[in-house]
Amino acid sequence: NGCSGSKEVGVMEVLASFDAQFAALNPFIFYVLVGAIVFIETGLLFGFFLPGDSVLFSAGLVAAAMTDVNIVILVTVILAAAFFGDQVGFVIGRVVGRPYLDKRDSPRMRRMIARSERFYEQTGWWAVVAARFFPWIRTFVPPIAGASKMNYYKFLSANALGAVLWGAGITLAGYYAATLPWVKTSSYAIAAFFICASIVSGIVNYSRRLR
Repeated sequence: NGCSGSKEVGVMEVLASFDAQFAALNPFIFYVLVGAIVFIETGLLFGFFLPGDSVLFSAGLVAAAMTDVNIVILVTVILAAAFFGDQVGFVIGRVVGRPYLDKRDSPRMRRMIARSERFYEQTGWWAVVAARFFPWIRTFVPPIAGASKMNYYKFLSANALGAVLWGAGITLAGYYAATLPWVKTSSYAIAAFFICASIVSGIVNYSRRLR
């Protein structure tokens, strides 16, 4: 019990590591900064190192503690940034990445492209949703999906759901964490469900190809 309690406190401390810095900001600058971090991490490849989970959780804590920060505006900004970030990543992959891959004529590259296309056709929807909960991976999945010619409307729906579960989910977990501890646990359970679903979907599709 003592050990698990200390682990939970440690996780909370990591996730809330930016609340002191955010609390000192003007509300407008706070919204813009959080939105920019989320957009850059999800939409631009060089933003892979940004700590999105910690930023979202800390932003929720700040919204709960500061009367001049509106949680509805904050969540709206985060949802828009997370959604359009992934859309930009997908377009970059389709417009820039795909032409680059099409110029590679080696048999090995052709096989890799074919496998990637099959993966995103069969398992891509779950992968796009689940990737939101993995640092680094969430930055690279959208452009790879675009380069692999994943169906745009499948990506669109997975992107929208992922933005809600990850962006709004972790922010609200931070917002309600102090008063409703079960909210934080629920956000972890949702993440675990989509991660497991993406793994199971991949295994099922792989076993079908072996038959």
